[in-house]
Amino acid sequence: MSKFVMAGEDEILNGDVTDVYFDYTKEYLKKLDKNPVVTMEVTAPSAEYDYINFTGLNDVISLLENKNIDLYAIPEGTVIRNRDDAGVPVPFIRITGHYLDFAEYETPILGFICQASGISSYSSLIKKMLGDTPFISFGIRRMHPAIAPMIDRSAYIGGASGVSGVISGKILGITPSGTMPHALSLILGDDLAWKTQHDNSRFRVFLIDTFMDEKFAAIKAADEFPDIDYIRLDTPSSRRGNFINIIREIRWELDLRNHKNVKIMVSGGISLDDVIPLKNAGVSAFGIGTSIASAKTVDFGMDIVNIEGNNITKRGKFSGIKNVLRCDACGSTRVVDNQINEMPCSCGGTMRNILVRYISSGKINIMEDINKIRERSLNQINKFMNL
Repeated sequence: MSKFVMAGEDEILNGDVTDVYFDYTKEYLKKLDKNPVVTMEVTAPSAEYDYINFTGLNDVISLLENKNIDLYAIPEGTVIRNRDDAGVPVPFIRITGHYLDFAEYETPILGFICQASGISSYSSLIKKMLGDTPFISFGIRRMHPAIAPMIDRSAYIGGASGVSGVISGKILGITPSGTMPHALSLILGDDLAWKTQHDNSRFRVFLIDTFMDEKFAAIKAADEFPDIDYIRLDTPSSRRGNFINIIREIRWELDLRNHKNVKIMVSGGISLDDVIPLKNAGVSAFGIGTSIASAKTVDFGMDIVNIEGNNITKRGKFSGIKNVLRCDACGSTRVVDNQINEMPCSCGGTMRNILVRYISSGKINIMEDINKIRERSLNQINKFMNL
């Protein structure tokens, strides 16, 4: 057993992280010698987000490797509405195999994608609003450390410019982004802390609100170290007052003293609703933590849609094996019978099936790297998301 209250990799792979009724169901079906071939689809009939940035698929692929199933899915990093243009729920994943070969994995399959897609979808909204203005994922301290890499990876796919986590950086193959903590100023004092940061960091960001008024600290920092990249405000809510006006005031005073090169970064309690007013006031970068890490999940569900060739599902769901056609020109989407692979789009383009076969009889066909996934995500945020 782990020292910490968490499931280990072996418990997840062995199917121990499941809901108990799947164990009961397997027991009953085995007694009755029933193990039909089924097709199950993952959909999100209702969602918190107008556009879902589908994330977490690579973990699902790793989970189901060597299980005797076929898995089709929308590529990770695809930005798409939860329902097609006709209102039919979009199947994000489709799995076909003998039910007992994968029944208990429904719980971790959904767990891998619900939270990750929520974080990336929320991050995508921030990215769409901010455009080229960078924001860094600062939220791993708000959640269980075991899922820190998932949080940062999802935020990065969703458009974050960087992540603060050390292990996340190693997994993603990027240098983690960070500034300086208040602890450095408390231990060394602002002057020595700033000098140490200046002399030792390639990314020179001074935290200025530990002891002093933000405006006068910003002027002091810029006067003494005119080549710094950013001054950072992490002012607690009890001291903020009108934070937007504080930003305007600092920007004015820095510009007045020929410090236009010194940019302003803010962090601490920043949410989606804050970013545009703060950007307009003069903020040039954001560190966003809690609102990203605690983003509302995407409420995916997984349901049988076909048993032994017969189309059947529960009430409220759409039976039958489906494909997802999408026009790359305009983003229009249609869910159709799985025998249909393309059709003309009303815009004049062509709608093509975007479901990809990632696993064939338990063997992985494709496992995309983070760079390709993020590239797809950023392209589709820019191209298809409308706020």
